[in-house]
Amino acid sequence: MRFSVRIRSEHQGWAIMTLQLTGIHHLTAITANAPQNLRFYTKTLGLRLVKKTVNQDDTSAYHLFYADGQATPGTDLTFFDWPVGPEARGTRSISRTGLRVGSAESVRWWKRRFEDLRVTSGDVIDIDGRTSLDFEDGEGQRFRLVDDGGLQPSYPWEKSPVPAEHQIKGLGPIIISVPDVTNTALVLTVVMNMAELRRYPSPGVRETYVFSMGAGGPAAEVHVAVQPSLPTARQGAGGVHHVAFRVPDVETLHQWTGSSVSSASRRAARSSASISARSISANRTASCSRSPPTGRALPSTSRWRRLARACRCRPSSNRDEPRSRPG
Repeated sequence: MRFSVRIRSEHQGWAIMTLQLTGIHHLTAITANAPQNLRFYTKTLGLRLVKKTVNQDDTSAYHLFYADGQATPGTDLTFFDWPVGPEARGTRSISRTGLRVGSAESVRWWKRRFEDLRVTSGDVIDIDGRTSLDFEDGEGQRFRLVDDGGLQPSYPWEKSPVPAEHQIKGLGPIIISVPDVTNTALVLTVVMNMAELRRYPSPGVRETYVFSMGAGGPAAEVHVAVQPSLPTARQGAGGVHHVAFRVPDVETLHQWTGSSVSSASRRAARSSASISARSISANRTASCSRSPPTGRALPSTSRWRRLARACRCRPSSNRDEPRSRPG
């Protein structure tokens, strides 16, 4: 899907620029308990710890990256580890993160696993025509397992405690909550070049709008839930920090960030308070750092050093791909 955006320059008049997003790149959330977070996402969800580093804007905090067996773009679920209180839930936020599995039977398999492991989860139900299961981690981070119908390839992690046929395949759809859809729809369609596909009802939501990018499908969708009765959310542990989207190549990324569309995107996204406009990433593969952060870069407390010893990972086997630095 492509859309031509007209950009006016005071000196050059009108120009035509075609911008394209191809799907979700990564989503970054917040934890206040990194050791517990590590156990849940590797042992319970069976994701691979691909990379550990420090937050590039705040080196007192760790940044943990989880993904599939090959750290494929669109599978990265990452966490900033900040000593903060829990999220105050509400609107104007990313309210739930979709995680894709390959079949309806896999969704039902996960329900049984969550019951055995006492993970908070809902019922297996049909949402937007897809078999789905809502669940939460120990800090209240909200997720939705979705049957993607086998539309996307799968790259299982061979050391996962989850059988390959039931492993989580990647991110999507991403669900955001807004009190009114008007401004958000304008950002997603005009600025970010997504297409509004359909609407559907869901529990506690007046109406949910589905926006799609690239080739479409659950790996490339943003669902906007209209919830005017909710208070405004406040970020914290158990909440989402930002979602990032992919473009085909670095050149397209530079076109985006170097154009007046970038400024418009930032202004519009600030007003909608739903998506971090700067999180638009080239289609690269995240992989493990070849060496851990240096002692000088690490926070000095013993808790961080214990976590550093616990978070061991190996470089991605897909070494031909350049490394990305999401977040």
